[in-house]
Order: sequence, then C-alpha cells, then structure tokens
Amino acid sequence: MPSAGGAVDLAVVGLGPAGRALAHRAAARGLDVVAIDPHPHRPWRATYAAWVDEVPGWLGDDVWRARIPRPRVHGVWERALDRTYGIFDNAALRRRLDLSAVRVISGSAGIPAPSALTPTAVAPSSLTPTAVTLRDGTRIDARRVIDARGVRPDPALAEQTAFGVVVPGDVAAPALGGGDAWFMDWRRDNAADNGAPPSFLYAMPLGDGTVLLEETCLVGRPGLPLGELRRRLIARLSARDVAIPADVTIERVRFPVQAPRRIGSVPSFGARAGLMHPGTGYSVAASLSATDAVVDALVCGVDPGRPLWPWSARAVRRLRETGLSALLSLDPAATAAFFDAFFALPTARQRGFLSGRTDVTATAAAMWSLFRAVDPATRRTLLCAGIRTGQS
Repeated sequence: MPSAGGAVDLAVVGLGPAGRALAHRAAARGLDVVAIDPHPHRPWRATYAAWVDEVPGWLGDDVWRARIPRPRVHGVWERALDRTYGIFDNAALRRRLDLSAVRVISGSAGIPAPSALTPTAVAPSSLTPTAVTLRDGTRIDARRVIDARGVRPDPALAEQTAFGVVVPGDVAAPALGGGDAWFMDWRRDNAADNGAPPSFLYAMPLGDGTVLLEETCLVGRPGLPLGELRRRLIARLSARDVAIPADVTIERVRFPVQAPRRIGSVPSFGARAGLMHPGTGYSVAASLSATDAVVDALVCGVDPGRPLWPWSARAVRRLRETGLSALLSLDPAATAAFFDAFFALPTARQRGFLSGRTDVTATAAAMWSLFRAVDPATRRTLLCAGIRTGQS
C-alpha cells in the first residue's frame, strides 16, 4: 500500500472550523501536520456565531462579520441582553486559521459514522490512532490521528433544525421591531398548532446590509421538519408585513446537539468529541477555546483527549444534559415563560450555563437560580429531568 512519506506528528481528518483551528495551532507550535478533507478549499456555507467573550484572544477581532452589543430576546416580555453576540466572517476566520504551514490533502478517509450508535460505517482500516488510509489506497502515518469530521444526524440523537432566508435589511425591518436583532423571539405569530413543539425567530444582521431570518427548533428528538419550519417562517413574516423576495438565499440547518466524547479508538475533536453544547447547539467557540490545550498535550506526547474531559468538564456536561432533558420535556405553552426566567437571571448566571466547559459552580448556580425562578409545573419538569439524567 503506497505511503505519503514518513510519519508526521499529527494528521487531522476534517477541516471544518474545529479541525482547521487544530491544524493551524499545531503547526504554529512547530508540529509537522497533515490535514485531510474531501473538499479542503470549499467555503463554509453555514452561519457560525458565538458570544464574543467566549473566543480565545489569539483569534483577533477581524473575524467578525457582525457584532451585536445588546441582542434582544422575547419570551412573554422583551429584554435586551448585556452581552455582545457575534456572527463570524467565514472567509476571515479561514484566513486567520491559515494552513500555509500544513500539508493539505484532498481526500476521504472513508464515510464518517452517521452517529455514535453506528460507528462501523467507517472501514476499520481507514482510520486508526496512528494512520489514515485514503480511498485511493494512500496511507498517511502519524504519531497522532485526530478525527474532526463532526457527527451526522441520527434519529436517536436530539437535534437542532432551522429554516432561514437572507433578505435586505429594509425588507427585514418590520420583523425586527425597531431593533437590530433577535437572539430568540418566542412569540406565537408563526401559526404553530396549539400544543405543537415550539420554534423561535432568530434574526441577525450579517454585516453587509442583509439580515438572516431563521425559524429555529432549539432541540427536538427529532427536530421539527424543515418543511414545517419553512411554513412557520412564512406565516410569521407575513404576520409582520415582511414579503420574502423571490431570489433569496436559503439556509437549512440540521445537526445533532448530542455526541459522545469518542467514537471508536481514534481521538476526536470539535463536535465529534462532544464539544457541542447540548442545550444550545453551539460548538465553534468551545472548539476554538480548547484547541491550545489539545496542542499542548500533543507537544507533551500525552493523550489529546485528556485535557478535553477533566472531571469538571464531565460534571458540567452532565448538568447541561439535564438541561437538554428538561427542554425536550417542557410543555410548549410554558416555553416563553421559561426563557423569560432564564434571561432575567444576571448576566454572569446566564454565562455560567451558556459558556465555558469546566466551571461546575457557575453552571450549577445558574441552574439553581433558574429552578427557583420558574413556576411549580416547570420545577417538576426540571426535577424529572434531573432524575432521568441521573439514572442514565
């Protein structure tokens, strides 16, 4: 079987934001890095976002397409959040995660596993902890192989779905209600059936005079179908006197918010490593923030999975899985009031649940504060979620 040369220090499989960041930072530390992706130069089409204070300082300030200082939420009431939210400029982020010091190979190491439940979809010989075999038979030997290919949807996994359109700012203005953005707008002017799983409007400026208007199912098992979300978005925008142009760019979203820390024997990174927040679906900022700890482990020759999952990160993940269980069980009629209660918490409490991966005290304090703030029926839902998570 042909080989691509002597063993390199690191082979990264998958060049989404997480894999690209890992390859970039590892090369910057002097490691010999190979990165493998079927389409390594294809632009990223998804809209990536994060709280600005989540991302590491080394990323710089020129990676944002738009920054919204006080995004608004609407449950039963409207509220502005005292925290800056950012939309990544994908092209600028790719440039910042420069791969000029990385050997980039266009190729596939096999079909990624559809989910944690069916890992055998990858041929056993295509990916091992020390080698990657491409479909053309070429083998790349490495001291470490890290799988950053993400996790594909699976019916057994909770997922987030969304359907959106990108429209000019003046067209979107009536939907924004006089503000710049909606982080979450749970008002029920989307023609959802009574008792049906809820969805919210996510409306964000994209920095070029356009606005993304997206109907989002935060979590579901399964998530709401894209056709239903499209219907709701059209109904919501019509109710707000927004006429969708015929030639709009469409965004379709479907991804799991659950993933194991490891699929098979090969160390993983990014969403595939479980860095997806189970209650929100965000993973890019967490992956960027975790990159240097993984690179430090690689430089020291230790298991790169170790810095990702100290006991504190495992405990925080368990707490957030309780939050996911509660969201999946929440009475649709109580959703708006639930998020009113959450976003009424002090900003530090909100941040404790939404951001970071190792602060057990802050995460637990946020959840306790929310428990005290909600109505008795929602408290019972939260208690039952805790019991289910503890038994699983």
